[in-house]
Amino acid sequence: MLICALAVASAIGLVALAAFLFRKLTRGKSDGDETSSGHAGSMVSSLFLLVFAIAIVVPWTTVDSARQNTYAESQAAVEAYWSAAALPAPAGSEVQAGLREYVGFVVDREWPLMASGRLSPEGSWRLDSLRTQLSAVNVADEDARTAKGTALERLSDLSAARRQRAADAKAAPPAAVMVLTVVTGIIVVIFPFLAGAKPRGFALVPLLTMAVLLGVGVYMAWDISRVFTGGLAVTPDAFASALLEFQRIPESR
Repeated sequence: MLICALAVASAIGLVALAAFLFRKLTRGKSDGDETSSGHAGSMVSSLFLLVFAIAIVVPWTTVDSARQNTYAESQAAVEAYWSAAALPAPAGSEVQAGLREYVGFVVDREWPLMASGRLSPEGSWRLDSLRTQLSAVNVADEDARTAKGTALERLSDLSAARRQRAADAKAAPPAAVMVLTVVTGIIVVIFPFLAGAKPRGFALVPLLTMAVLLGVGVYMAWDISRVFTGGLAVTPDAFASALLEFQRIPESR
């Protein structure tokens, strides 16, 4: 924020210095302030569009990346489930049961917590228990050893995707972006009045329309600023699909 304040102060100081020097050197000419007002209005509009684009694009790409990560996490769970099917009983069926419980826990109990930007510590505990349980499985033949190694790799991928999901739950655009969006939007609306315009009657209709659309746009930017809430919220569809996938995978025998 200090750097932002210094940048604003520097910009204001530059404008004041330029105005002072041109007035002293008599190189500027009066234009009834129309050219200056038009130039300032264009710059304010451009600044608003720039900040507004950042406020929309950054959350949009973050949400898209988070959605892809949920599918990667659920796919890792499915692959681990398949590998556990090749382990000797009862260890294989116990690992499969643990995976079903973990994915069900994410859908039913953990997902609502992510709206507040956090994950449940129980989810990490469940994964750690699964990895410990799988590591302790004794295997005799080569196929079982391969299945165990693959399952451990997929559990490692699952843990990595979970850590990324935790980061996505906390992700949000910098507060300054939203503040600048609101401030520049207000300036765009009131700038004609600051420039001396006095619209009346039907001349107010375009200005009111612009104000309403700007308000809707700012609300949309705020609404999508959180990954797991709002209009673009990531849903647990990937994990729900994994639960359905588990049903068609044979259990360890």
